[in-house]
Amino acid sequence: MDADRKRQGDGSPGQRIQGELRELRQLRELRAREQRGRREERPSPSGGPRSRLDQPRTGRPGLIRLPAWDPEAFGKLSERIARFLGTGRFIVWMTVVIIAWVVWNTLLPESVRFDDYPFIFLTLMLSLQASYAAPLILLAQNRQDDRDRVNMEQDRARSDRNIADTEYLTREVAALRQGLGEVATRDFVRSELQSLLKELDERRESADTL
Repeated sequence: MDADRKRQGDGSPGQRIQGELRELRQLRELRAREQRGRREERPSPSGGPRSRLDQPRTGRPGLIRLPAWDPEAFGKLSERIARFLGTGRFIVWMTVVIIAWVVWNTLLPESVRFDDYPFIFLTLMLSLQASYAAPLILLAQNRQDDRDRVNMEQDRARSDRNIADTEYLTREVAALRQGLGEVATRDFVRSELQSLLKELDERRESADTL
């Protein structure tokens, strides 16, 4: 590099600038190579391949990894369950199951019964069903609220565009009316021609009398 600088010092200013730019490029290439080597030598914290530095980490690596699920699929499933819980079919089926449960554990022999009176196991099952149904219904309502909010925002934006379009059209119509007000209409031209004809007739009469 020193020899190159001596040669560049003997040359013109343009050659010096080109030489300095060449040296800067070489330095950048060397720094990039050193950084690549450091990245390859540095081990990843999780023991696996290191993630890219230009992308943020989605989560901290821990000892226990929880199972991942698709929130959209879970939300759709909760909406289906909530819709089914709010139908008459669910009420009919639940009534049939409860009646069959009570009849089975009341009229059949004791050797076959699995839940005697006061039907504690049935109460437990109904409590579990209610405890799971409530959050599922709330989740479905939250998703519906989000959709309603998005629809309201879209309707508001659409109404704003319609208002802007109507205001623009109103201004254009007003401008057209002003422009048409300055244009001579057919009746105006006819009245002007009639007045000119009257003046010509009067001048002829006055010329004839003279």
